[in-house]
Amino acid sequence: MHAPCNVVVLISGSGSNLQALIDSLDEDNSPARIRAVVSNRAEAFGLQRAQAANIDTHVVQHKDFADREAFDAALMEIIDTYQPQLVVLAGFMRILTAGFVRHYQGRLLNIHPSLLPKYKGLDTHRRALDAGDREHGCSVHFVTEELDGGPVAIQACLKIEPNESIDKLTDRVHAAEHIIYPLAVHWFAEGRLRLATQGAMLDDMLLPATGHLLRI
Repeated sequence: MHAPCNVVVLISGSGSNLQALIDSLDEDNSPARIRAVVSNRAEAFGLQRAQAANIDTHVVQHKDFADREAFDAALMEIIDTYQPQLVVLAGFMRILTAGFVRHYQGRLLNIHPSLLPKYKGLDTHRRALDAGDREHGCSVHFVTEELDGGPVAIQACLKIEPNESIDKLTDRVHAAEHIIYPLAVHWFAEGRLRLATQGAMLDDMLLPATGHLLRI
């Protein structure tokens, strides 16, 4: 059996996606192991989730650095001590520098709460409702220098219910995130998912622009 894929997770908040990853990898035969969790906020509840699972934790507070480059350099120094094959952004609320993204090219995943390329950026659930969309969801994508613009690996798509509240839609999308993010991490750890020049590949097949679609 291959050695498990080393994963480092970056968080800023409660870490619900981190918990979904921890739960999905809590097996002796898991293809990946989370070596460390790094947060830019000392009060992030996700750090407690990691500690409860005996995962190393680190805090790198962006306010302690003069600029983004210095912050990202400190972040990379910690991440690289764990020699990760994969770095996972799980609610990490910082825009990363081009140098950071290039350093981890092909091994940096993010989850975004919309059906990319729709609704890059913030407030995605309200924007989908305001637009009268019939469907909404979330996307796991490789990170590139374009914000929320890297090739998509997998999307979860759900129907928006008539007169659905933003709180209910938010909860449903969160639940979908907790399904597709562990799936994407497993695929990557098993060598099935990778980033190629032409886009995201699954089992050596080029995925469409919207990735592998899962209807929930």
